[in-house]
Amino acid sequence: MAVGTDRNDNGGGKKVLLPARYLMAITGSMGLAIVYGFKVNLSLAMGAMVNHTFIESQENKTSDAEKHASVCVHEGGGGNATRIDGPFQWDKSTQGLILASYFLGYLVSQLPGGRVAELFSARWVMNGSVMLNAVAAILSPVAANLHYSVLILMRIAQGLGGGVTFPAMHVMIAKWAPPNERSILSSIVYAGTSLGTVISTALSGVLADQLGWESVFYVEGALSLIWCFGWAFLVQDSPQQQTRFITREEKELIANSLGKSQSNTENTPKPPVPVMKILMSPPFWAILIAHVCSNFGWYMLLIELPIFMSDILQFKMSENGLLTAMPYLCMWLFTMVLSKILTIMQGKKWISATVSRKIATLIASFIPMVCLICVSYVGCNRGLAVFYLTVGVTCIGGMFCGFLSNHVDIAPNFAGTLVAITNTFATIPGLIVPVFVGHVTNGNNTIEAWRIVFFVTVALYIVEILAYTIFGTAVEQSWNKIGTSTHKPEDHAAVPLKQQDKL
Repeated sequence: MAVGTDRNDNGGGKKVLLPARYLMAITGSMGLAIVYGFKVNLSLAMGAMVNHTFIESQENKTSDAEKHASVCVHEGGGGNATRIDGPFQWDKSTQGLILASYFLGYLVSQLPGGRVAELFSARWVMNGSVMLNAVAAILSPVAANLHYSVLILMRIAQGLGGGVTFPAMHVMIAKWAPPNERSILSSIVYAGTSLGTVISTALSGVLADQLGWESVFYVEGALSLIWCFGWAFLVQDSPQQQTRFITREEKELIANSLGKSQSNTENTPKPPVPVMKILMSPPFWAILIAHVCSNFGWYMLLIELPIFMSDILQFKMSENGLLTAMPYLCMWLFTMVLSKILTIMQGKKWISATVSRKIATLIASFIPMVCLICVSYVGCNRGLAVFYLTVGVTCIGGMFCGFLSNHVDIAPNFAGTLVAITNTFATIPGLIVPVFVGHVTNGNNTIEAWRIVFFVTVALYIVEILAYTIFGTAVEQSWNKIGTSTHKPEDHAAVPLKQQDKL
């Protein structure tokens, strides 16, 4: 933790144990961890909320042989006998609708949230997001008992909060991260999504199994409120505004690396978004396509993996939470290692920023694609299935230092708006995946049905690989400087980060 900077010295004179930009990244990562925890915890709690016996008695579409084929029975555990029957008689389609409702709010809030973060305060936008998620979580048990439609309203509210997190943190990164540290700081921030999944899935499974499904929402909601106070105390919108835990040297380092004097730009009017130039930009479309296709796989595993492990692989509730968390723990570690390796390679000029982004994105799509194909044909071999899913989810972490960091490269002045645009479209898979999986598996919850889900995901990964490899770049685009105070006529040409970035 950072220590004892003299506030009256405007951040100068005394040393800190942790640079303020890393304090921002770590604290922001914790915030994203909380929001992503709320995104996934209902998938775990759902296993203890629904009445499986009633639901299965209503599924008359499959023959006895098909029903038998859908169940993986294992000695010493698993099987339907281990399931917890909850109070709610929600069929697969209803469950899919409840899970998908989060993304209605998520879809709506991103564009306005991104622009508000750019124009006013990304710090408070992020704080409001976590606060809204925590309050809605605490109210969720009451909402579920009233009617599933009221629970849907709580999920939409959480989605409204969740939708602004990526734009807000992109704005924070654009203001705080020196260009040569963008990969590592972005990876620290966005690794919180996998860390949150780790903690939430492990904790939710144990809470639901030991204390009941209501405890999932009460405990996680209450703990999240603590973060809101910590974030407000520790972090400001920019190095210029930061008075605690920062040195004058660090302020100057960040300002100089970004090629501007922050003291002169804090009150500069923000330029309008060059919408048409963005829409005509191939690098922007490369990020957009990669984001949409990657998110289909991300949400399919994030939301549906606990259901697959419960319904098909027949893990117990407590086992399911821990085993579902394991791949995301590996992802978190992998993200840190990969970003550091790529940063070192860039620093030694072995690769350009463009090549770095493409390597990370390729890892995040090709390896998961192969793993999903393998999972489709391992049958009831739980050991192999868990191995392939763990490897696949782990490698998805490459997206955080791949295309997901690319918005700041091509247009740091509009990073919040760009990620809001791409993430808005990339939210559509979040709406589609639960409904799609619910439709495919409703009354036909078999390995064969899940194979359809996996192969649709594989096809989208292929599209992502082709689009981003061909059109992706880390070159700052000319339209990033249009309308800014630093814009000059010669800026109308794209400004490369390095000459080698023209790959």
